[in-house]
Amino acid sequence: MSKTDSGPSSTLMGREQTVTRTFFGHPWGLANLFGVEMWERFSFYGLQGLVLFYLYYSSDDGGLGLSESVATSIVGAYGGAVFLSSIAGAWISDRVFGAEKTLVYSAVMIMVGHLSLALVPGFTGLIVGLVLIAAGSGALKTANSALVGALYHEQDPKRDGGFSLFYMGVNIGALIGPLVTGVLWKDMGFHWGFGVAAAGMALGLFQYILMRKSTLENAGAHAPNPLPSDGRGKAWVGAVTLVIVVVGISLLIPASHLSTCAAVIAVVAAVYFWQDMYRSSLVTRTEKNRLLGFVPMFVAACVFWSIYQQQFTMVALYADKKLNLSWGFMDTPASWVQSINPIFIVLLAPVFTFMWDRLGVRQPSTPVKFGMAAMLLGCGLVPFLFFVGYADHTTPYYMIVVVLFLFTLSELLISPVGLSMATRLAPRAYPARMVAMWNLTVAVGTALAGTLAGFYNPNSTDDSTMYFVAMIGACVASGLVIVAVALPIVKLFDGVK
Repeated sequence: MSKTDSGPSSTLMGREQTVTRTFFGHPWGLANLFGVEMWERFSFYGLQGLVLFYLYYSSDDGGLGLSESVATSIVGAYGGAVFLSSIAGAWISDRVFGAEKTLVYSAVMIMVGHLSLALVPGFTGLIVGLVLIAAGSGALKTANSALVGALYHEQDPKRDGGFSLFYMGVNIGALIGPLVTGVLWKDMGFHWGFGVAAAGMALGLFQYILMRKSTLENAGAHAPNPLPSDGRGKAWVGAVTLVIVVVGISLLIPASHLSTCAAVIAVVAAVYFWQDMYRSSLVTRTEKNRLLGFVPMFVAACVFWSIYQQQFTMVALYADKKLNLSWGFMDTPASWVQSINPIFIVLLAPVFTFMWDRLGVRQPSTPVKFGMAAMLLGCGLVPFLFFVGYADHTTPYYMIVVVLFLFTLSELLISPVGLSMATRLAPRAYPARMVAMWNLTVAVGTALAGTLAGFYNPNSTDDSTMYFVAMIGACVASGLVIVAVALPIVKLFDGVK
């Protein structure tokens, strides 16, 4: 950070600043948004590290006593709902409140959701808490990113660097959250972990409100495409109705089917968005060909995320049941496993950026990168096969580190690449909708990760072996297929490699 009292002026949203306070050379508003994102991710991943165990641990151990398959289904449905709600959050930000107010309201929802889990016992606290956190996290995700973009002019060369700093806030929060909540869970119980997650979001909200006027000025203050005044009332009625319907469905559908239902909803939404773009008169023939090329990429991404996102279902279950959690000088909580991936992201993301920059036009095409990611993810599951016969709590800790190292490599081959692909393939009339389509691949995959984990049986060597072989086979098969059809896909992309 630096502060200068004189020198060249800079602009924030087009307004002259005679005194410029910067955050590593970027607008000072980025420091505020960085902090909000870090604390929100602290609370989100802090909860994510505990919630599966809370669901299936017995009441004697402070949990709700559900079966493991039901627990993984609920976690999958919750994760899918976060990405589904990001689409609704984008609409609210663009049409109703603007990004700035959407962020504040979302942060309050998240904080109240964590407080519900911390203070309200049983299923009431669980349902209210997860619904509020899912809705708030999805909306905050889009609003905060929009505000970061609003700090820069469209052609500002510092723009990508600003988002890279912002992404560091995501991973710092994701790294620290499970460590802190895990210690509190181990020493004091689940609800203390949920409580510190609420405190983290409260700190982020307090910091944001304290700095909002001095750092953001009018960025995101108004909806860019506001509804007419008579449409706002209808929007509120629709929003309330949607919440009631979602809660009602959650109560009526068997919990073991929730993740599958969330995946189906995400697929239906994706089909609707895709056909609406494809049939639009605003979309050119070239753009329609690109939309056709996007279809196999969408399917491949859904398969990838359905296995990768099992970090929060099957891998968490494995860590609790099979992993030797003793480091010799201390016994660690199973939730600490969730901090391994963010460590590798922080270390490896700059390496991948440097690698793609050096390769330039010689780097593999996007479909080939997707195929490589899928096959590398399959390699990440292979170590499980060497330890399926081990007794409970005897698998060495280094095994899960190797697994998540390979998972991280595969993530870096597909996650930023897929987002970049979505922005490049987007029809000129629908740039935001294509980003929403990419988010829907994660929604489908995260929900299915809960469904698939229900078939994992840690108590049977034969069942575990069949499960891992099937998951490895799905990864390798999807990777080989997408590489095999890479040339026709690139041809449909028409100039977008």
